Amino acid sequence: MYSFDSKVRYSECDENGNLTLLSLINYLQDCTTFHSESLGLGVEYMHGHGMAWLITAWQIEIERLPRFCENIRVSTWCHSMVRTLAMRNFTICDEDGNRLVGAESLWFIYDFAAGRPIRIPNDQHVYVQGEPALDMPPTRRRLPVEGIFEQAPEVVVGELHLDSNKHVNNAQYLGMATNAISALFGHEEASHVTDISRICVQYKRQALLGDIIIPHVQRTDSLYTVNLTDRQNATYAVVQLELRG
Repeated sequence: MYSFDSKVRYSECDENGNLTLLSLINYLQDCTTFHSESLGLGVEYMHGHGMAWLITAWQIEIERLPRFCENIRVSTWCHSMVRTLAMRNFTICDEDGNRLVGAESLWFIYDFAAGRPIRIPNDQHVYVQGEPALDMPPTRRRLPVEGIFEQAPEVVVGELHLDSNKHVNNAQYLGMATNAISALFGHEEASHVTDISRICVQYKRQALLGDIIIPHVQRTDSLYTVNLTDRQNATYAVVQLELRG
């Protein structure tokens, strides 16, 4: 298990002093990159071998969001690897060790020369060190997109959306989804999106600089589903936000 300690910054919070959902995912993905660097398998190593770890799905359970100036510990571990797929857990705990957030994520290694995922190389199995998986429901690799959706304003992918792999960073899709909800339902309605119990995200393909992303939003009593597509309605990512009951 790899962990790092932090204090929730003002720049990471919303108007109510809660950690934003975008900042939440940033903490999780920062933790996994720190873990990789600590093992000598970080960004420079992977790029030097023409590879990158890419995520295909998130499931994030939220007991409560950390608040401004709160001391937190972020932890991650990979509990299993099977052929091309790696399963990685995360937790965010308060300074007393109470779990605030738990997450499961599914990853694969992308080979840039081959242009496809590959079987996980032997040197990457060092991540699996025997820690058990969190007790969570199975993480879905496909999220349903059915019924009537309402279109929100399109987003033009800019440089601020990109990461070192030159595609839209994982967390940015969640930010686009919450912005779409705000655009369609208003700021007051969108503010309730922070009171959620579960986030599920499915990534289908990479968006690049200059691409147009069009959010389509469906709202039910307990769930927002946002389908982020191109102009031909091909999906980049699907985001589900489950409201706390």
